[in-house]
Amino acid sequence: MSDHLDTPADTAPEPSRTPVALPDAASWTDPHLQPAAKHPEFVERLIALTFVTGFLSFCAFGAAYWQDWAPWSLGLSLGAGMLLVGTGITAWGKYLMPRGPFVEERHVLQSDKQDLDAFTNALVERGATPVKRRKVLGGLLGAGMGVFGIVAAFPFIRSLGPLPKNSLATTDWKPGTYLVDQSGNRISQYAIAIGSYVTVFPEGWQDQDRGQAVDQTILIHEESSVFKNMTSIPDGFVAYSKLCTHAGCPVGLFERQLKLLICPCHQSMFDITNSCIPIFGPAPRPLPQLPLAVDADGYLYAAAGFNQPVGPGYWERS
Repeated sequence: MSDHLDTPADTAPEPSRTPVALPDAASWTDPHLQPAAKHPEFVERLIALTFVTGFLSFCAFGAAYWQDWAPWSLGLSLGAGMLLVGTGITAWGKYLMPRGPFVEERHVLQSDKQDLDAFTNALVERGATPVKRRKVLGGLLGAGMGVFGIVAAFPFIRSLGPLPKNSLATTDWKPGTYLVDQSGNRISQYAIAIGSYVTVFPEGWQDQDRGQAVDQTILIHEESSVFKNMTSIPDGFVAYSKLCTHAGCPVGLFERQLKLLICPCHQSMFDITNSCIPIFGPAPRPLPQLPLAVDADGYLYAAAGFNQPVGPGYWERS
């Protein structure tokens, strides 16, 4: 028995290495341990090129996603990066690792301790060496996969969308904004008869998605005497948001005799003569009112924005 096997326990060798002599079959001269490629240096350069190109493709995917480029550029850059890195890993394993095959001739079913230690040492020493010897390829592979890991996190961050900030509390109605119809024509107080109503938008937003969504407003002309302690209703003109405070449906039905706005989705009813408070249905809040004013030519404009956020409630609304 060799001397190192008699070493006391407190000075035992490191557990990661088995201090035994390697058999001849684990020698570097064994043809089974040689790489399959006839020109390993050339193959190594080709694999390095695929890793570098794949690394750049992942970078391009990150830039394309961040800058919101065309969808085909996302698929092309991500697909190219994964294909190139996968090709490099496959070629590395096929052409630069020991070719094998490794066959152990076993005459007995149980190996003795010395053979087990020799085999373990061969796996640790010889199996890891082909990877350790090519540190450049390992570094390029690690860099490429690191970039892929970063850009793969983009959908979990950027795809959540921008922070809403105060967009849930404001619209495009600002002081001095003129009321216009769907065609962009300004609304004159002389063009709307008593008992009539029209859907209006802030000037310049009538053909925009946001204007159609959150800015839409219903303008009603009634006798000034029907309104109860309300302000900003010049000559009987009153304007309310069309977004129902229950589920955001457009409140587009006007019952003139009862002076009610009705939401067709869930039948919420709002009293236009009393700040549009809900008197029936699931709507929890009044429709926001848009203060109005009239210029010297008789055109209606917003004296201020809505007196409260439009649409359904949200978690941070008081």
